[in-house]
Amino acid sequence: MSKKETKYIFVTGGVTSSLGKGIVSASLGLLLKSRGFKVTIQKLDPYINIDPGTLNPYEHGECYVTEDGAETDLDLGHYERFLDSPTSQNNNVTTGKIYQTVIEKERKGDFLGKTVQVIPHITNEIKRRIKMLSKKDYDIIITEIGGTVGDIESLPYIESVRQLQWELGKNNSMVIHLTLLPYLASSGELKTKPSQHSVRQLMESGIQADVLVCRTEHTIPKEQKAKLAQFCNVGLGNVIECIDMDTIYEVPLYLQKQNFDEVVLNELNLPVGKDANLKDWKTFLKKYKNPKKTVEIALVGKYVSLQDSYKSIAEAFIHAGSDMETEVKVRWVYSGDIEAEGAEKLLKDVDGILVAPGFGDRGIEGKIQAAKYARENKVPLLGICLGMQIMTIEFARNVLQLSKANSMEFDTSTPDPVISLMEEQKNVVDKGGTMRLGAWKCALKAGSKLAEVYGAKTISERHRHRYEFNSDYKKDFEEKGLVPTGFNPETELVETLELKDHPFYVGVQYHPEYKSTVATPHPLFKAFISAAVKGK
Repeated sequence: MSKKETKYIFVTGGVTSSLGKGIVSASLGLLLKSRGFKVTIQKLDPYINIDPGTLNPYEHGECYVTEDGAETDLDLGHYERFLDSPTSQNNNVTTGKIYQTVIEKERKGDFLGKTVQVIPHITNEIKRRIKMLSKKDYDIIITEIGGTVGDIESLPYIESVRQLQWELGKNNSMVIHLTLLPYLASSGELKTKPSQHSVRQLMESGIQADVLVCRTEHTIPKEQKAKLAQFCNVGLGNVIECIDMDTIYEVPLYLQKQNFDEVVLNELNLPVGKDANLKDWKTFLKKYKNPKKTVEIALVGKYVSLQDSYKSIAEAFIHAGSDMETEVKVRWVYSGDIEAEGAEKLLKDVDGILVAPGFGDRGIEGKIQAAKYARENKVPLLGICLGMQIMTIEFARNVLQLSKANSMEFDTSTPDPVISLMEEQKNVVDKGGTMRLGAWKCALKAGSKLAEVYGAKTISERHRHRYEFNSDYKKDFEEKGLVPTGFNPETELVETLELKDHPFYVGVQYHPEYKSTVATPHPLFKAFISAAVKGK
């Protein structure tokens, strides 16, 4: 498509939260990209935190890290996995960031003594952030607004959308409203009234929804669709059904069957052109649904009661498993239970073990037991971030015989700090956005397992950590067989560890899961699954 003017799609939610605005936005982005449009998706979050970096994973799920080092909402992971293109710090904006920017401007005198108010100062900053991505020459920008219409904290965003729609003019923007049709089993019918109220509330704010996407457990009868169209002021073809699917990766195909992307393009006065090319997506789904092998991987972590805490890891298993025609069953194992019941009882029949990332000392000894079990019993193991540090501590204690070896994160007085605080972190006081973040290069040792896995001498992976392998112990580890094989070319920071004479015992300081997508499954996850299959 030749560049004329960037078009904007705003996705709002009604009735209840957690309906899947992120998946619908990502699905639409995929459909539009498959038609040849240059698309990106951003998330506006109403909470006052600056970013999700300091939020508890139990409360908000995983913190997703972009290439340029932004700590963002997990929905950005969905955007990247569906679109197979990187996002940036401009793709996730919070109320905290908005107010921080406005207050900093006020302190500098940028407003020339005027009274600073929600309108126009906060709304202007929101609009500026929304339009910032247009500088990258996108054809279409999809903006997902977090929360639900009617939330007090969402009001400035809704008002900003109203203003933007007026400023952009006809056919240059549209609103997709995602809502819920609850099913009453006693009467055996779907109820449209909550959706009608939600749309009416949106209209009271000056915004007319152009398309309704209705989450439902049952197919919507024609008369119910007609009722929604009539009372919500949308065309009958603009009422889109979004029924519960077996996997989120089926959603784009289900929406495509209802001409969702064509409806959107018509609303934006854009050429419909050729159909979306989803051949590769369909092949991925076919392999995912018809595996030839099965493996069970134990994910040993601290936050397993909320599986969204490890969302990118779970999805990376799906991508790699589908590519290898292998069903990956994930056994979620709380590391604290290993401390209480022992590794053998909880891990004895798994085909592989992944020691997950995390912070703090709760459940750490259980993770150490898991690493020891995998090392001694030749069970394939992948340690990610803290997982690599756990492998280091376990090996130091049980092989190097440094019984009190530890990370300085857990014990500042340990006589053998095999994991130490990074030099540039020693004077850091603020917690938010101050870790080693974003993409960093890693040079892989020739002949190493990882060099073979990646098929490259130098790689780039995303990081999120404060502590590092203590290079003072490097020689001791090498002599006993746990060998550092990846290094940052500039700082010599140890990025990877591999155990000799083991089918697969690999630790990486970075987060490979962040770069896994449907179109490009991560090679490290593929290698890990392959090792689990071989050892089954």
